[in-house]
Amino acid sequence: MSVVTLTIDDQAVAVQEGATILQAAKEAGVPIPTLCHLDGLSDTAACRLCAVEIEGINKLLPACVTAVSEEMVVHTNSQKLQDYRRLTVELLFSEGNHVCAICVANGNCELQDMAIRVGMDHSRFTYQFPKREVDLSHPFFGIDHNRCILCTRCVRVCDEIEGAHVWDVAYRGAECKIISGLNQPWGTVDACTSCGKCVDACPTGAIFHKGETTAEKQGDRRKLEFLATARKEKEWTR
Repeated sequence: MSVVTLTIDDQAVAVQEGATILQAAKEAGVPIPTLCHLDGLSDTAACRLCAVEIEGINKLLPACVTAVSEEMVVHTNSQKLQDYRRLTVELLFSEGNHVCAICVANGNCELQDMAIRVGMDHSRFTYQFPKREVDLSHPFFGIDHNRCILCTRCVRVCDEIEGAHVWDVAYRGAECKIISGLNQPWGTVDACTSCGKCVDACPTGAIFHKGETTAEKQGDRRKLEFLATARKEKEWTR
């Protein structure tokens, strides 16, 4: 496979053809914020926090699904991008019911960390306070839709690593939500193997172990990356 050379934040970078801007930036040590991206899973550009500016293109593009090209010039941290990312995080907070002080993921939440990273100390938008349910029908886990940011990491980890495809996305607009099975209570979905990968993949406190209380949730994202690599390399059959 041929090599592509590009410039990211005034730094010359060489990567394999077909790589994404996010992969190229990671190899170059250039940090790009993400929420829906998780190593070991496919990318869907759901959160748009990894948006970057590319010279010659008059719109922002998601780094996680945009392939590099020869002599591409990328900017990852302009004032425009900083303002855009803060705006995106503010909208995530105002659209849902994120009350950090009583969340199981308080202190271990990627959305909370992102708010700090982009300098968000308040939201300029009116909070919507949507009425969303909590499903505790599963014997081991629960899902609180109030804390969900629709990153779809649970959907992808269940489909691509566990192979069960318990989760999916249903409805549109403000009614959009993650569903289990054919919109059944999670505990009644026979396909669920109770593996807990969706709990580890969730960046917020939306999916959690039953019995966890404020600030007790701990996720192990590295386990998911290891499992994805092991499956690809067929490590357990050698």
